[in-house]
Amino acid sequence: MSFDKNDENETKILSDVKMSSGRRGLLRNIGMGAALAGVTSMGLPRKAEAAEVAGVTDTDILNFALNLEYLEAEYYLMAVYGKGLPKTDITGAGQIGAVSGGEKVNFNSALMREYASEIAVDEFNHVKFLRSALGSSAVARPKIDLNSSFTALAQAAGLITSGEKFNPFLNEQNFLLGAFIFEDVGVTAYNGALALISDKGYLTAASSIMAVEAYHASEIRTRLLQAGQAAAVNKISALRAMLSAAVSPGTGDDQGISLNGKVNIVPADGNSLAFARTTGQVLNIVYGGGASSDYLFYPNKMNGAIS
Repeated sequence: MSFDKNDENETKILSDVKMSSGRRGLLRNIGMGAALAGVTSMGLPRKAEAAEVAGVTDTDILNFALNLEYLEAEYYLMAVYGKGLPKTDITGAGQIGAVSGGEKVNFNSALMREYASEIAVDEFNHVKFLRSALGSSAVARPKIDLNSSFTALAQAAGLITSGEKFNPFLNEQNFLLGAFIFEDVGVTAYNGALALISDKGYLTAASSIMAVEAYHASEIRTRLLQAGQAAAVNKISALRAMLSAAVSPGTGDDQGISLNGKVNIVPADGNSLAFARTTGQVLNIVYGGGASSDYLFYPNKMNGAIS
């Protein structure tokens, strides 16, 4: 699924990247029922414990972020261009994994395609930036599932029933729901990891990436609200909250796009502060609870020390 060296789609992406570089370098379970019976805790460390894990370095944290960026980049690039990351941007430490699933989305409007294209370029840039910052320490892209993972998650969230399939690349509405899964998780992941980074340069860079991810999340959340998808979004939010709470009970770190009958584009706590998740909570979400879900988006788990 990676580009050939002279692929015209790769040229298109690189052109988009060049153009962009000039301007920017339910808190509770909602009707889950038996659908969540297979969701299990992986017993991963909480925030206080994660900071004390021996040997965890800034490099480990950045590689954890790179694993997440690989997933986001593959999703958006596939949706916009029909192909994923170039071969030159997936190598590194650990086993290089293939990407299964994904196709070009037939967007309803030119404007929505522009939104998706902008985010795709941002995520591609994040991958390249982190790989550059990490140098020879960068991990390779792990195996990524953009196919059965969405069906499993949609079934667990109650969006579809057993035997049905969910393809986020089928249409614009499905694409937005798929994007919602990633963007909020990315924001909370960066926010939770900031306290673990010691190098000020890395800290500044990670903070900047978090800000861009927050812009993306708000954009996706707004479009979903406009599309009348509050009920579906809130179910996904409830599933993420449950997976997160399986690691750190009672954290309440997720919100849908409607809350108490009102618009809720910006998820935040009672002090209007962004939610933060530990690496363990993030892993439990993207792994769908772990082995019981075949590690969902990462069938062979992530590459690197935090996996």
